[in-house]
Parts: sequence; C-alpha cells; structure tokens
Amino acid sequence: MATVNIQQLRKNYGTIPVLHGIDLAIADGQFVSLVGASGCGKSTLLRMIAGLETVTSGTIELNARVINDLSPKDRDIAMVFQNYALYPHMTVAQNMGFSLHLRKESPERIDKAVRETAALLGLTPYLDRFPKALSGGQRQRVAMGRAIVRQPQVFLFDEPLSNLDAKLRVQMRIEIRTLQRRLGTTAIYVTHDQMEAMTMSDLIVVMNAGRIEQIGAPTEVYDLPANLFVATFIGSPAMNLIEGTLEHEGALSFVRTAGQRIALGRYINRPPLTSVVVGIRPEHVTLATVEGAAFALPFSVDLIEPTGADCHVYGRSCGAQLVASLSRRDSLALGGQVTLHGRCEQLHVFDKASGLRID
Repeated sequence: MATVNIQQLRKNYGTIPVLHGIDLAIADGQFVSLVGASGCGKSTLLRMIAGLETVTSGTIELNARVINDLSPKDRDIAMVFQNYALYPHMTVAQNMGFSLHLRKESPERIDKAVRETAALLGLTPYLDRFPKALSGGQRQRVAMGRAIVRQPQVFLFDEPLSNLDAKLRVQMRIEIRTLQRRLGTTAIYVTHDQMEAMTMSDLIVVMNAGRIEQIGAPTEVYDLPANLFVATFIGSPAMNLIEGTLEHEGALSFVRTAGQRIALGRYINRPPLTSVVVGIRPEHVTLATVEGAAFALPFSVDLIEPTGADCHVYGRSCGAQLVASLSRRDSLALGGQVTLHGRCEQLHVFDKASGLRID
C-alpha cells in the first residue's frame, strides 16, 4: 500500500532550474505515466523520487512520510532502468536475488522469492543463464524480476522498452500492465512514447520544460487537452491547428480564417476579433458531407501515406498544413483538390496568446 505526494518540487543544477515547482498526488495502486519530449524533466523527477538526485526544494512523501533525505536503499522503492543494468557475470537467478543478498536474507528465502518471481515472469527455464544468452525481452523481464523480488511499495520505470523492437514493445507493455495490476503496486512510468502512456496508464502527467501541463486520465487528456502543447503532443498524427479571429452571430460563435468561416456550434465567451486557434484531430476530418458540418474547407493533397486500413493525407488549407486520417478506399490523388468536412462538437478552441483552452 503506497501513496506518493509531491509538493512544490524544484531541481536546480547550479543556477539552472530544470524542475519548476512540481505538484503531483499519486494514489495507492495507480499506474501513472510521465510523458513529454526529451529534456522536459520527467527522468529527473523519477530519479528524485528514487533518491538518485537531490531535492533543491519541496517535498516528496511516501505514505505521508517525507523521504527527501532518505538514501535510495531505505526508500522501499525499486527502479527498472532503460539499459536493464544487469550484472553480466551473474546468472539470471543471481541478478534477481542480488538485492535480497545485500539485505543478508537467508539463501532459502532468496531462492524461494526468485523462483516464485521467475514463474510469474516466465523465466524459470533461464535461471542458470547469463544475460548475454538472453534476448532483449528476456533481459527486461529479469530487470523487472529483480525489482519484484524486493516487494517494494513503488515501482519506477525509466523508459524500459525503448531498446526493444516495435512488436516486442507492444508485448512487453501488455505484460508490464498486467503484472502491475496483479501485484497492485503503485507504479510511475517515464516514457516519450505517447502510445505507451495512453494504453498503460490510469493517469497521464504531460510535462514540458520542467513543468506539468496537464494531469488526467488518458481519454481526458486526449479529448480535452488543456492547452496547445498538450493538443499537439498527445495524438499521432498531431492535432490540426488553424488560426483565425473569433466572431459572434446571436448565440453562436464562428472563426474567420483565410476567407473561410468555421462554425463552432456554441458560444465562446470572448470578445469579437480575439485571435484564436481552432483544433481538430486528423481522424475527425472526412471527405464526406456531414450533417451539421462546422466547415467545408478546400484542401490540396501534397502527400499520401498508406498505413494499412487507413492513410494519412497531408496538404494545405486556410494557410495551414493539415493532415487527415482517411480510409484508403477514399478517392485521392497527389496534387488533387478535395473538400474537408468536420463536426462542430469535434472542434477545440484555444486562445492564441496564452495557448489555453477557452471552450
């Protein structure tokens, strides 16, 4: 049973600040992903929780106990690293049981814990092998097993799947999430891969330049991005953005852009002529005319990327580069002219100056 509460956490390297007052509350048993571009501070935050980085100011609490000054070995937290960090001269069993050996546990206790964990991870046939004789996925399981045998209160994962191929990454993220649910241990997972964050998490923390931009469930962050950064970072391909000015007509608002008018289907409580940015996800754009359409935008096709069942179509409209995720059966040709349609309820509106969501 473990809760993690972080309050006004700051980290400076000399005079350079890298984390700017992080506030984050993690409930017992939650799987929380820290996601953001390289250099945003997510791994630094994870290492501070683990005790591998010092705290400049603020507090980290584990079960309401401040752990800022505790050494890593006294925090009851286990970390799985990107590079596995296995001892090459030790067998799988010795690697998995090493932390218990340091605690001076009995050989019987170590053997029992290692064998039970190996059975859980499908590693029993490999206990006598050395890391060099294992595949990448097997090495990752050993690294996880080494963490599990300690029975920690919190698991920390620092981009553990980045060295694996695409197919194995999908398999391993399923295994990690299934295992975490079975054990019920609180987990904090760092990744730059938004697909991992979306599919594995109870809660996503989107970070940018040492600050938290949004915290929410995966569907909430995707459907209701708090600002332009989250809107463009979460989702692949990224959300389409069209700049314009706000207009009102009775109880409804519109956005005027490059000679086109986009109906919002609702009233936006901002003065007329406010500079705004309208966003729409590529999968919400269609070639077919839809009832209650927000827009009918001329679109020049520049590039078609088949992805299997669908294709990503890139082009320009209203002075912006747009992308539509369409059926590969739609009639399209490079250099062709089509019309894009979208529904009012699928539009997002942001203030251009602040970048914040305003609807």
